[in-house]
Amino acid sequence: MKINIVIILLLLISPFISIAQELDCRIQINHSKLQGTTYEKLFQTMNQELYKFVNNTNWTKNVFAKEERIECNIMITIDEQVSSDEFKGKIQVSSSRPVYGTSYNSPILNLQDNYFQFKYVEFEPLEFNPNMHSSNLVSVIAYYVYIIIGFDYDSFGPNAGTPYFQIAEKIVQNAQSAVEPGWKAYENLRNRYWLVENLLNDQYSGVREFMYKYHRQGMDRLGDKPADARQSIEQAIDDLKNVHRRKPESYIMTLITSAKGDEIVNIFSEGSPDQKARVVNVMKELDPANSSKYDKIMRESSSF
Repeated sequence: MKINIVIILLLLISPFISIAQELDCRIQINHSKLQGTTYEKLFQTMNQELYKFVNNTNWTKNVFAKEERIECNIMITIDEQVSSDEFKGKIQVSSSRPVYGTSYNSPILNLQDNYFQFKYVEFEPLEFNPNMHSSNLVSVIAYYVYIIIGFDYDSFGPNAGTPYFQIAEKIVQNAQSAVEPGWKAYENLRNRYWLVENLLNDQYSGVREFMYKYHRQGMDRLGDKPADARQSIEQAIDDLKNVHRRKPESYIMTLITSAKGDEIVNIFSEGSPDQKARVVNVMKELDPANSSKYDKIMRESSSF
């Protein structure tokens, strides 16, 4: 009787117990290039199973309350069917984190991986083993989960994401014998291998310092000390400049400017004229392909 009472009490209070899952991730699969009702059912099941895999797995040893989960998106676009159960396409990954004292979420990561090939059999379990590569679908998803978590942790503490980037690195190492592309150094300079290599390479340490200074010392103070916050963010951008001059056109730098470019325009549209000019010059150096975007800083009012 006492055991039954304990079980009932645990069931009653369970909604209020902190949960360990780290992600609040939306999964989308676009298979419009493939025709047929068979694919509709197949990818609907795959979507549901991926959602459960990503959102219900404990990826770290830390406990997250529901409202603390990392908001992210994974979108898979199917371009081609290779065989009855094998597909080629691309995967787009994005994430954000809340800004202290506001309802605003700051974009952290925004990337597209064009080298996504995988096999999927309907209802086949999705199981991740960090010590081996058995399914390219599972390995790619797990890899990006740890990239998302690592970036998020870096935005709250200096180099706090290192343990999670190291797991992503282990996934890359396990996949070196995989026939699917995206894992090897010689294939492409902007793939999964090079992303995690950059993140753990001391030559790019300024990028990770940027993540902390920009968010924790900058964005989280915009609400109460906007001038001080902008100064910290400008200093963080200078860290990027130093990395860029040592290692121009790196993959990781492209990801940072892709995620933060529009936000930087909004932040510094309310800066002083001298500050605006400095930031515009640096951002044009870092992101020359989008240099016209940063001219808006000189003529627009900020939404912050």
